[in-house]
Amino acid sequence: SRRDRLITMLTLPMISCSARLPVFALVTAVVFAGDARVLGLFSAGAVVLFSMYALSVGATLGAAAVLRRTVLKGPRLPLVLELPPYRIPLWSNVVLVTWRGLRKFLVDAGTIILTMTIILWALLSYPRSAEIAERYADLRADVEATVVDPDARAEELALLDGREAGESLEYSIAGRVGRLFEPTMEPLGFDWRIGVGILGAFAAREVFVSTLGIVFGIADADEESQSLRTSLQEATHADGSPLMTPLAGVSLMVFFVLACQCMSTIGVVRRESGSWGWPVFMFGYMSVLAYGASLLVYQVGSLLGWGL
Repeated sequence: SRRDRLITMLTLPMISCSARLPVFALVTAVVFAGDARVLGLFSAGAVVLFSMYALSVGATLGAAAVLRRTVLKGPRLPLVLELPPYRIPLWSNVVLVTWRGLRKFLVDAGTIILTMTIILWALLSYPRSAEIAERYADLRADVEATVVDPDARAEELALLDGREAGESLEYSIAGRVGRLFEPTMEPLGFDWRIGVGILGAFAAREVFVSTLGIVFGIADADEESQSLRTSLQEATHADGSPLMTPLAGVSLMVFFVLACQCMSTIGVVRRESGSWGWPVFMFGYMSVLAYGASLLVYQVGSLLGWGL
């Protein structure tokens, strides 16, 4: 029924997908890199990672049950499946059906994805700072003039590129928004840098890692970048306390499990539901749920002294 299809569309995005893995891999490598064991058998990182997948399944089932009894009430219809006779398909039919589905996705969902990607790119890239550009141009000229060894020169220039990208991001609209909303991130254990990473992740969850790399001035960062892991381990809040504690790491992963940070998902729900109301509702309730769960984890954990 349409009701069952809507419930599935509105809850399925909480099931952990491959796009969340880079975030989970980075966080577990940063805050659970030691030899800590649970029950003397399992590494703490593996247990936490398994818990995130279990949370995603439990949250999906719970959200479906709540929606079935509130927003999408209705009679439970019996499941009747009529199995047609199976035949080997013609390749021409396979290609035709695939092309029609692909074209419909590109036209309907692809337009939304492209538009939102351009908006996020603009937020992360503008306005430009002439002062930053001039300062780093002078620094590059100094390196070119003073460093003789080609390998050392290339390393210094790459380091300058990363630092310039980080300062430019902080100067951008996204950086300013991150600073503006930092007070709302602090109760979750995050600062403005994590906030900017979360903002970038609304394009796609895995973008969180590369955005953090830009924030910390690390070029071409991914979840396996040792320099990014070290920067996160050494990062501190304004009061000097560590930024990425085990508790803050769990809080961040819980947020990513429950939040709707995927433009293609929003585009597909818009296409399948036939209106903007349901994807907006999905984005809203999942964002509130993610924030509330992350807040609960960090605040309760802080009161109990866990991971500090």
